[in-house]
Amino acid sequence: MSYDPPDDPKGNPVTRLLESYAAGRWYAAPAEGDPLLDAATGEEVARISSAGLDLGAMAHHARTVGGPAIREMTFHERALLLKDLATHLTGLKDELYDLSLRTGATRRDSMIDIDGGFATLFSFSSKGRRELPNDTVVCDGDLEQLGRTGVFLGQHVYTSRPGLAVQINAFNFPVWGMLEKLAPAFIAGLPSLVKPASQTAYLTELVVRRIIESGILPEGSLQLLSGSAGDLLDHLGVQDSVAFTGSAHTAGILRQHPSVLHGGVTLQVEADSLNCSVLGPDVTSSEPEWDLFVKGVVTEMTAKAGQKCTAIRRVIVPSAVADEMTEAISAKLATITVGDPGDESVRMGPLASLGQREEVRKAVEALRSSADVVLGDPSATTGFAGDGERGAFMAPVLLRAHAGAVEPHDVEPFGPVSTVMSYDSLDDAVTLAARGKGSLVGSVVTHDPAVARTLVLGLAPWHGRILVLDRDDAPESTGHGSPLPMLVHGGPGRAGGGEELGGVRGVLHHMQRSAIQASPDMLTAITGRWTRGSQRTITPEHPFRHSLATLQVGDTIASEPRVISLEDIDHFADFTGDTFYAHTDPAAAAQNPLFGGIVAHGYLIVSMAAGLFVDPAPGPVLANFGVDSLRFLTPVKAGDSIRVTLTVKQITPRSSADYGEVRWDALVANADDEPVATYDVLTLVAKEA
Repeated sequence: MSYDPPDDPKGNPVTRLLESYAAGRWYAAPAEGDPLLDAATGEEVARISSAGLDLGAMAHHARTVGGPAIREMTFHERALLLKDLATHLTGLKDELYDLSLRTGATRRDSMIDIDGGFATLFSFSSKGRRELPNDTVVCDGDLEQLGRTGVFLGQHVYTSRPGLAVQINAFNFPVWGMLEKLAPAFIAGLPSLVKPASQTAYLTELVVRRIIESGILPEGSLQLLSGSAGDLLDHLGVQDSVAFTGSAHTAGILRQHPSVLHGGVTLQVEADSLNCSVLGPDVTSSEPEWDLFVKGVVTEMTAKAGQKCTAIRRVIVPSAVADEMTEAISAKLATITVGDPGDESVRMGPLASLGQREEVRKAVEALRSSADVVLGDPSATTGFAGDGERGAFMAPVLLRAHAGAVEPHDVEPFGPVSTVMSYDSLDDAVTLAARGKGSLVGSVVTHDPAVARTLVLGLAPWHGRILVLDRDDAPESTGHGSPLPMLVHGGPGRAGGGEELGGVRGVLHHMQRSAIQASPDMLTAITGRWTRGSQRTITPEHPFRHSLATLQVGDTIASEPRVISLEDIDHFADFTGDTFYAHTDPAAAAQNPLFGGIVAHGYLIVSMAAGLFVDPAPGPVLANFGVDSLRFLTPVKAGDSIRVTLTVKQITPRSSADYGEVRWDALVANADDEPVATYDVLTLVAKEA
């Protein structure tokens, strides 16, 4: 299925005016709009305008309709909707690929944008269900004991903000750019208002249209602003946030907006980034890492025609091999066919627009002040598989920096352009990388661990992510320029200072962290997780006989005591082979200041504790799948007794299964009521008996 513009009464095609999805309806501006052109042919694809759009009403709709609907659901329910959405959109992929051609994207480029966006939804859905509770509040870290007796405690928690997440996106990733911001915000409980860059907004609009048609997301959780953002920021307040991807110049304007300066609006920026790739001094042309380096540079120069915030702009190599590496990269680039992305022979499509091509040409001219062009003619309009006058084609351009070059560290050519520069020592390489003043990503290609450590520790303060590439990880590496949903995406300094993605980190970034001070019982009620020191419920029936339908937080079993004999310790040592002297050699054990004699193995204590609380008959408890936070606190000597108190700490139903997870607090104590061991037992329990 595709969305085709209508015909006029004479049957001639009419350029479609992109619509905004605002306050529950599609809105077409009463204006002619600005033309959006096919990057390869120069033909008009659509027009865009936001004239007359009530941006205040959009913000109000998000807060009063979308936000409450999202926050009624648990994290797991929100995450499951993202999975449904990703599955639905995957079925429409062919339609999106067809339209993506008009942005200048090759099929490989479209895969990065479209499939990458869907994969991000799937990833956040999975991590949200595995790493967050099936609740609406997240506990952060351990309890803090604020008083002497344990009746006054502190617990950090994350809660959803009653605001909205505005995203202002760049033109280069019209699908992924929206979905990678939507996913964590949605799981965090925030509705999103999407403002795509105009040049490729027609692809974003199609995705949003298909999302709205699906009915998967609650009304108000996603709105689309096609056209100018106008006075949008004037309608935002202290609970709202803006995530901006684009130029440092525009970011600077946003940072000075009164709503950001004085109104409490949170602004996250991903801006210019002069990313680098550093070749280790151990790598020669006979090593596998040499080819990996060449391939990485060429890929980053040509994918999306170099229009990636993560593309390699600076190629930093040892002086001894700089000439040879420059020749190797040039030879590989010379094989790249540039032209219309619909042509199967084409490896690199056009830039997003003729205007963008002109910007890149200006950047190359600036770079020429301290670098020489060794490959490519940025002014060429011939030699392409397409019309070089109407299409925004540009061949890859490789430059070689002069000694002491300045411009390659200051000028970002947002296109298929990189500059080779050389270093004499690892300190020199780190200094060159740092001159970029902060980048999204850097890569280090080496097979020498010492080189890797020196370079990574030197580069890390200046980069949000660093890829260390060698022959070992290359088969599975996703490459220098691929942001991954489970890792943070952002960078310090000129890269904007923000962080996106990062799995659950990205979700929590949208939420408010608060320190709650209360009694154990109050913390249990607030967090939905049993707090040590709060009330327990000793149930007449063993808790293992209860399904999730009847099990309650606080349900407890207190076992009878069991004596640990010397024979038990000897048998465990013989049976397991754990003959550490503290368990088997009385004289040596007596000299140990921690034990003062033979003591029981820690794992013997845990094993016998299980025997004290496990109900052996088949029932709702299906499996034990782990132990968390195990600590041995007091040694158990032969003749001591232990007993166990097991309490339901947290219940997490799985949305897609007929069972859920139950976390039990286990406290093992001796005859003097001293804690011997503490840990969490994790079990899978049926939802119904």
